[in-house]
Amino acid sequence: MEDMLFYDRMQFAFTITFHYLFPQLTMGLSLMIVYFKWKFLRTKIDKYNDAAKFWMKIFALNFAMGVVTGIPMEFQFGTNWAKFSELTGGIIGQTLAMEGMFSFFLESSFLGLFLFGEKLLGHKLHFVTGFLVFLGSWASGYLIIATHSWMQYPVGYEILENGKFVLNNFNALFSNPWLLPSYLHNQLASIITSSFVVSAVGAFYLLNKKHTEFGKLFVKTGVVFGVISSVLVAFPTGDWTAKNVAKHQPVTFAAMEGIFETEDGGSEIVLIGQPNVLEKKLDNKIAVPNVLSFLTYQKWDAQIKGLNEFNEEDYPTNIPGLYYAYHIMVGLGTIFIGIMLLANIQLFRKKLYKTKWMLWGLMFMLPFPYIANTTGWYTAELGRQPWLVYNLLRTTEGASPTVSSGNTLFTLLGFIGLYLLLGLLFLMLAGKIINKGPQLNQD
Repeated sequence: MEDMLFYDRMQFAFTITFHYLFPQLTMGLSLMIVYFKWKFLRTKIDKYNDAAKFWMKIFALNFAMGVVTGIPMEFQFGTNWAKFSELTGGIIGQTLAMEGMFSFFLESSFLGLFLFGEKLLGHKLHFVTGFLVFLGSWASGYLIIATHSWMQYPVGYEILENGKFVLNNFNALFSNPWLLPSYLHNQLASIITSSFVVSAVGAFYLLNKKHTEFGKLFVKTGVVFGVISSVLVAFPTGDWTAKNVAKHQPVTFAAMEGIFETEDGGSEIVLIGQPNVLEKKLDNKIAVPNVLSFLTYQKWDAQIKGLNEFNEEDYPTNIPGLYYAYHIMVGLGTIFIGIMLLANIQLFRKKLYKTKWMLWGLMFMLPFPYIANTTGWYTAELGRQPWLVYNLLRTTEGASPTVSSGNTLFTLLGFIGLYLLLGLLFLMLAGKIINKGPQLNQD
């Protein structure tokens, strides 16, 4: 049973991690495409329109990859997690069906019109199609996170005699206190990813002295969007999300922060340390006294419960993984703020486009928003364990009892091989689009 559960979780973790590499760019990029098209309508300067069409090609490629990798992920609800689907399908089926029927079709339909319908529609209607692509991608994220939020903090439900969950308050699903902070935090994180991608491509053009006009536009747009989103993802949305965890999942919060023992007189915030689960302490820690209490409750001496206050059977199943995922996310987020602030200072001084070390830095940072987004989701998912539906349905109760660990391992290896090929194909196609670059007055 343990082997089966391990491979079930590994397969879902791998497929969803790979899948989310693509939506996290498209959601943020859709907003920037709308911005470029809006700037063109206001200024009538062709480079803004060409920038919008160029990035929509990258969007379309990411969208296609997201569809291809998303379908096998959802199939696992019926294969590896059939019991979970049977018990909770009356609730999560609502939001997942809405995401597929409304958001996905809205996004995909108007994506085609944006790519191929500019001459037929005219620029104003072309802008509308771009806006609807943006709306569809953000609505998709909202409905997915509504599903996730219900699993983290279940509301508006009742449990029937046969153990099935049914929805008795539809409004509660979308007024869930977990939903709004999680959604805003996630969407801003996706804007960070798109900001670094756009600025990295612009830096590449400037360093190679090709498409320099677009290089300047991409770098400027990327760092301005980047500094705003980097600050907002930390405060207020990151702060709001962390306080939600402290309020509704205190055992998760203790594990995230590495608090093994409740401390009187205020809790310190750990900057560096290694969780030692056997001895229930942090090794080699560097901490600042009382700061965590102040950030969480606005009181320097507020008490935060340690893991010693909870039953061990309710501990997150992978405390070190949760702790490191959370601290990597926070650490990278802090670095993003610093880099984007520095880039904006250089932009204000009119030196950014010729500051090679800054341009190289923007290129070097390209993969790190993907890492931060991934570890952010790992924090949420590892933090909920050992529950599929927090405090109601354990992970062990949701796995399919008839799917063997051997079958799951075999298909996991198949996914790894197939996704490796898909990933290489994606990089080749994206590289070809970027190398060709946008063209002024292109048809």
